[in-house]
Amino acid sequence: MDLFEVLHLDELSHGLANLSMFPYFDMAHYVVSVMALREQPGALQVSRVSPLACWFSSMLFCFGGAVLSAIMLAEPAVAPLSNSTSVLLASIIWYLVFYCPMDLVYCSAALLPLRLVLSGMKEVTRTWKVLGGVTQAHGKYKDSLLVMIAIGWAKGAGGGLISNFEQLVRGVWKPETNELLKMSYPTKITLIGAVLFALQQTHYLPLQKHHLMLVYTVFTVVNKSRMMLTGSSTSPFAAIESAVYKTLFTGCSPYAALTDEVNKPCIDKSTTNTSTSTAAKNKDSSENGAAGKHAPVSPVKGQSESLKAKDESEKAETTSCKKTD
Repeated sequence: MDLFEVLHLDELSHGLANLSMFPYFDMAHYVVSVMALREQPGALQVSRVSPLACWFSSMLFCFGGAVLSAIMLAEPAVAPLSNSTSVLLASIIWYLVFYCPMDLVYCSAALLPLRLVLSGMKEVTRTWKVLGGVTQAHGKYKDSLLVMIAIGWAKGAGGGLISNFEQLVRGVWKPETNELLKMSYPTKITLIGAVLFALQQTHYLPLQKHHLMLVYTVFTVVNKSRMMLTGSSTSPFAAIESAVYKTLFTGCSPYAALTDEVNKPCIDKSTTNTSTSTAAKNKDSSENGAAGKHAPVSPVKGQSESLKAKDESEKAETTSCKKTD
């Protein structure tokens, strides 16, 4: 590309494309991933109660993308764990982050300057993971753009996509945290990278691979650094997402008017029924109150009064009969 040659970025892009991820960039990826696990609610308690569950969760954080992409390609899920060197390195970092005396490793890595560097190095590994997934899928499904995007996305953001399963390992079940329901920034940026690399791999994007790697890596590193320095979690694509969502997915429903017409009579009817029942209850209560005023207070007292009246009437009749005789 002429622009890269003019800006003298062609050699830089070639150097970045030939950069080895092991061991330094992989170590940065493991440190940031295990620290992210430790900062999950309840993870520190799990590390004290069940170190095995904590270790397994850490491995899912570190190798979740490779495990998920292997499952999707019908390959053994344990294949990513066959690299003993990587597993041993990740295990050592897991132990130091969780169990180091005086918590020196975590406290040191949590310092903003060092964490900024580690997070930038992790973003560099994201580019290699996405590209590796797209290339792996292209080798098996050359004409399937969707498969290449899916495998690249899974390999680059698998740790987040299988977060629900990882939570189950720690005894936590939060289905509302599913990444498909509410995507985080790493999941979104990985999906965009998978789309770009898949389009470049199928020659729909007129850009060389090493040039695209440089552009994507610089964007992810710079944006991640900006978010950490400003303390913002807002995605840079928020405005575009909002515009697309309002344009394509929030149109007027053809059933909205019908729904309103149906709901309105139902609401009116329920209101009328409620007012009618309330009036009837008030009427009954008033009638009961009036009847209560005229009713005798005690049934025994009322019975004695009726007997007394009967005796007086009989005496009156007897007196009248004697007078007549």
